[in-house]
Amino acid sequence: MKNLVIVESPSKSKTIEKYLGNDYKVVASMGHIRDLATTGKFGLGVDVDNNFEPTYIPMKGKKKVISDLKKLVSDADKVYLATDPDREGEAISWHLKDALNIKKNYERVTFNEITKDVILSSFNDARDIDMNLVKSQETRRILDRIIGFRLSKLMQSKTGGKSAGRVQSVALKLIVDREREIEAFNPEEYWTITAKFTDFDANLEKYKNKKIEIKTEEEADTVLSNLLPDFQVIDIDSKEKQKNGVMPFKTSTLQQTAANKLSFSSSKTMRTAQKLYEGIDIGSETVGLITYMRTDSERISPQFINETFKYIKETYGESYVGKVKVPKKNDNMQDAHEGIRVTSPYRTPESLKKHLTPDEYKLYKLIYARSLACLMANARVKATSISLLNNDYLFKATGSILIFDGYLKIYGEYEQNEDTILPNLEGKTVLQSEENIKEQHFTKPPARYTESSLIKELERLGIGRPSTYATIMETIKNRGYVVVEDKKFAPTKIGVETTDKLQEGFSDIVNVKYTANMENELDEIADDKLDNIKVLREFYDKFEPLVEDAFKNMEKKPAEETGETCPNCGNPLVLRNGRYGEFVACSNYPECKYIKKEEQETETICDCPNCKGHIILKKSRKGKIFYGCDNYPKCKTAYWDKPTGEKCQECGAAILEKKTGKKYCSECGQEVE
Repeated sequence: MKNLVIVESPSKSKTIEKYLGNDYKVVASMGHIRDLATTGKFGLGVDVDNNFEPTYIPMKGKKKVISDLKKLVSDADKVYLATDPDREGEAISWHLKDALNIKKNYERVTFNEITKDVILSSFNDARDIDMNLVKSQETRRILDRIIGFRLSKLMQSKTGGKSAGRVQSVALKLIVDREREIEAFNPEEYWTITAKFTDFDANLEKYKNKKIEIKTEEEADTVLSNLLPDFQVIDIDSKEKQKNGVMPFKTSTLQQTAANKLSFSSSKTMRTAQKLYEGIDIGSETVGLITYMRTDSERISPQFINETFKYIKETYGESYVGKVKVPKKNDNMQDAHEGIRVTSPYRTPESLKKHLTPDEYKLYKLIYARSLACLMANARVKATSISLLNNDYLFKATGSILIFDGYLKIYGEYEQNEDTILPNLEGKTVLQSEENIKEQHFTKPPARYTESSLIKELERLGIGRPSTYATIMETIKNRGYVVVEDKKFAPTKIGVETTDKLQEGFSDIVNVKYTANMENELDEIADDKLDNIKVLREFYDKFEPLVEDAFKNMEKKPAEETGETCPNCGNPLVLRNGRYGEFVACSNYPECKYIKKEEQETETICDCPNCKGHIILKKSRKGKIFYGCDNYPKCKTAYWDKPTGEKCQECGAAILEKKTGKKYCSECGQEVE
């Protein structure tokens, strides 16, 4: 064998091997092959007394992968390490080199998209492994291991919480702090006055040229009683404005937009994007449809710009061709590669629909629209405002008309843009309203975080990186620290307790400023501006004494007595926290291992479509409601949405109903009236 190429994913390897031809064999490492051991001091797998020397061991199930790769390496004349084009990918390449004992005749290859031209050209730009990137990633991993292991064990012993982490605990703190803001919020009453005319509404804004605030109904009634029949038009302002186009997607904005427009979780967005990036069989070829999806860059390659300008001109006309937008400078931005875009404007969503799953199609359509829209002309609107005066009370009406759709031609379905048309009036026109109405309002507290808004806030604060956002969201949910209510995060009791305990002992470390500063230091390590051992030593010497003090002096959360006694030994029953949430158990544990079983009423939903059993309402060990067959485990029929008892006329599968009332087939997905 002449050339061996090692990538991370099997689906990626098949695509790339077709491009490279018979002189290359492309194989997959199946992601990471090694991780830190759990031996040594505190089980960290890191010798904190010897310059933080790490000990690596094969990950579970990876010994055979390593053995097979070693044999292939020994038979190859040259090895190309072609893992992902970010710090994580750079670290995986280094681990491959070290674990497979590759001494020479190797090169590092990176590419931002899996298309034939890009893959072939990337082999002409092969290089050595960037050890500064590797050191940065290794430092991140060691920091996360030290903080995660030490604080998780502390929380388990003091609160019953399951884990703590460098970034996840800061994200949880944001959620807890927001909940407390909401609880402490005192709504204030205020009133608005609206004059309703035949063609438009106008809102009261000023009285005697000063902004008016109406606090009570009595004040509102006074205003209404002071209004005269005639409203004098005193000013009409109409001008054309530019509606600026969008920037290319980066990881955070893709996750936010997919959450808001497609109702995708961040993890679902990344899973789906991964498939689009690695390669899809579109009939004529297998090709990557989008560029690499873990990035905080908003740059676009000149080749794609030129190709897309040509496509826009051919498809929509010269007037729709825009300009390249310059990204705002972000100190935390790792600008090693591009923003997220499609690999060709000529591969339209409709032309690929039959080759994509419904989720892949939705996400590809969104990325396609954004890829073109960011290079299209701005939209133009005619914005109009009308000012009316009545007995020194100034009312204003505003409206706008879209006069050129520009980038909205393709991106309009993802942006709210409704025309509000005002009538053509002349100055000094006198109008009479049909009615003047008062409305009561109350100020509202800040909203709970959604996945989208929490990711936006983490990015604004400089916390975490593109590859970590989805993991953070899943971790705080899976640990039982938050629940999702109406798509918003609400902290659980154990989430609040864990946050409070961490702030009690580690407020100087588990906070926004410190975590953001640590990200900056990791960036400086990557840029060879900071020594990684110095960073680790300064952190550890500050952190470990705090941990040791907390183990000795932090008060343990007392178990809550339920008022019941144990039927086995007579001791009080107490409320405890476990892997799947709260449960009631004997206070004399471990001598007595009694756990109270909750009796649940069985709610039968309908007959099981696959056996003679019945579909009943069930609860998972994590507390999530689902619908499953009472004949389990013989019948494993189960649904997250509620079955209606009806069957699909097309395929005969069960019809399910979402919380919104929308009905659909559980197999073919067809919507049902």
